[in-house]
Amino acid sequence: MSVTAFAPEAEARLALARQVADAVLFEGYVLYPYRASAAKNRLRWQFGVLVPPAWGAATEEHDFQHTECLMEPRADATLAVELRFLRARRRTVQRARPDGGFDTVPELRLADRILVPWDEGTEEHVEAVVRVDELLGDGVTIPFGLPAAEDTEPVLDENGRPVGRMVRRYEETTGALRLSARELDGPYRVMRLTAVVENTSAWTPADGAAADRDAALPRSLVAAHLLMGLSAGSFLSMTDPPEWAKGAVAACRNLHTWPVLAGEPGRADVVLSSPIILEDHPAIAPESPGALYDATEIDEILALRTAALTDEEKREARGTDERAAAVIDLADSMPPEVLERLHGAVRSLREVTGSAPAPAADGFPDEFGVPRPDTPWWDPASDAGFDPGHDRVLVDGHSLGAGSRVLLRPGLRRTDAQDLFLAGRTARVEAVLHDVDGGVHLAVTVEDDPGADIRREQGRFLYFQPDEVTPLEGDA
Repeated sequence: MSVTAFAPEAEARLALARQVADAVLFEGYVLYPYRASAAKNRLRWQFGVLVPPAWGAATEEHDFQHTECLMEPRADATLAVELRFLRARRRTVQRARPDGGFDTVPELRLADRILVPWDEGTEEHVEAVVRVDELLGDGVTIPFGLPAAEDTEPVLDENGRPVGRMVRRYEETTGALRLSARELDGPYRVMRLTAVVENTSAWTPADGAAADRDAALPRSLVAAHLLMGLSAGSFLSMTDPPEWAKGAVAACRNLHTWPVLAGEPGRADVVLSSPIILEDHPAIAPESPGALYDATEIDEILALRTAALTDEEKREARGTDERAAAVIDLADSMPPEVLERLHGAVRSLREVTGSAPAPAADGFPDEFGVPRPDTPWWDPASDAGFDPGHDRVLVDGHSLGAGSRVLLRPGLRRTDAQDLFLAGRTARVEAVLHDVDGGVHLAVTVEDDPGADIRREQGRFLYFQPDEVTPLEGDA
């Protein structure tokens, strides 16, 4: 077995996958409004937390991840594996005393930030390059350990005078990466690769501290995930395997993690095994201006809301964490053209101008055996026959159109839960809309809604189908 740094070719293949892996590593790291005092930032580390075994036995948290996937390695192939995780570093804040000593304090207020106690996350990784043939049988085990440590950082005021310090403490963290493979029966040379990440810490909770998760976190592997790359050969997709491999894929065991193809689209030599369920070849949106760390983030909303924080809130966010400070600076400095890009992007439409391709003579022109119509499923030119401001629809013998008054009766179909609050309210029809499937929808504004004028100006209406409204007599 060899455990070494990655060769340049392996490093290049994993580089693109690391962009997504970094997002996994810091998913939910610090949540809007990016302040340690925010309630949702008091329970830290939500994804891929591998706790010490003694703590896992006393709780429902896990001390291991188990990944299985299928691969087709070529002769003499090697497997490059990178285990990546965050290590919690506990930070306390101290104020300087006149006698040269220090007192631990809940906060230290500076001109540009407010320093508070916080658990910072430092990136750690374990790398191994192993010949695939060495994985057969019992496989290989790669233990790793990080010793306890402590360091201090002086805190200076705006004039450069020392006013305190930050003390950062690491606890000992140990673990093991276990790799093995087994060749499967069948017409092709396929192996099932097993990769297990374990927290092997001997730490146990103190008496009476069975519920003290804060004590377990500095000894945990946080946001743990694996990147694996073959030097020659390929992995099989676990979400869309070929027909002949579906049974073998279904027999794979994946616990607390899920492997997907990663890296360059069209290639299958890199896998990302993530505690967050992803699709094959996940990618960072090119419009995203930078990491915002908020779980399932929506960049536009977060950027606008972050920029709207008060100066005092921004001071606390800047003192919470360096990454939180970077988010504040990003929101404050984002130019309008970058913010405009966040408003939305369409990636799935295809060009529909010109004549449609003629179907094949056998009626099955595509690789999936699906016949194509003479025209696309949606043609912008077909919209010319509709006029939302003047079209009308017949409901209970009444012709409804823009300006008609109706009584809202949501709930007759699978209605949005928020629409149920509008049951029995009166509304005014603003437009009659038709979708590509032939359905009709009424765009309405609720009467007595103080924001109705704004809705009309922005075109943001509520939508109901004809059988969810009752025409009001004399107003049709």
